[in-house]
Amino acid sequence: MDNHLGQQNATKKAISVKQAYQDQLMTLKNVMGVGVGFRKKGGVRTNEVAIVVMVNEKYLPEQLAAQDLIPTEIEGVPVDVQVVGEFKAFD
Repeated sequence: MDNHLGQQNATKKAISVKQAYQDQLMTLKNVMGVGVGFRKKGGVRTNEVAIVVMVNEKYLPEQLAAQDLIPTEIEGVPVDVQVVGEFKAFD
């Protein structure tokens, strides 16, 4: 399969899954936003399409209650947790 076409299909699926699970993900501790983008590994962007869950701080799994754990994938779509810090509105 053409890589571009594969990435298009992966993006469409990721958008669909994100829309289905966004409200649920937003209820988890520390989650600031949910989007679709490219997974980062070791701080470097990859070409792997993922659901991006934005948090203001990363926690170790043992520091969170079971209901606040962010899954590593949803319906076969990888989930990437990225630290964005706190959002602040300016006047």
